Amino acid sequence: MPNFTRNAIKASFLKLLEERPLHQITIKDIVEDCGLNRNSFYYHFKDMPALLEEIIEEMIQKAVDAHPTEDSFEGSVLVILQSISQNKRAVYHIYNSVDHSILEHYLLKICNETVSAYLDTVLEGTSISEGSREVLLHYHQCECFGQIIKWLSEGMKEDIFEEVHHFCEISRTVNQQIITENKL
Repeated sequence: MPNFTRNAIKASFLKLLEERPLHQITIKDIVEDCGLNRNSFYYHFKDMPALLEEIIEEMIQKAVDAHPTEDSFEGSVLVILQSISQNKRAVYHIYNSVDHSILEHYLLKICNETVSAYLDTVLEGTSISEGSREVLLHYHQCECFGQIIKWLSEGMKEDIFEEVHHFCEISRTVNQQIITENKL
């Protein structure tokens, strides 16, 4: 059975995070917004970082659960970006806070999980070694994570979806040229 008080606290926190930076939100603000008292907050959460971590983990798990398999690198990156875009201002405020390492930890985790799902799909039935799969996973995970962090650090201003699509188109074209040239 869902805990309505816990969910109310998380909803209020996300609402406030959409409105203002993390450092301008207090526990008092959260409990006033959802009509609770401070004791209710502390009954459910140790502190603000614990609340923040739970919210980020839930966002990531929701994205992973919604897309258990992906058949393209582009698709796996877009899963993450769609998850971020649902709470764009909140994620931006978290990234620009002293607690940004929590966000980075979970972004790296979701990059790993979505890229791993992609590799499981495209490498199924191949005889690639586990070591080679790990190299591919690490490379694509870092590419995905790096693009997202770059986008966050630049204020999330550019159309990251278009940039990822363009990057993947270029990669497909270059890969096809390499395959064609090696067949000759």
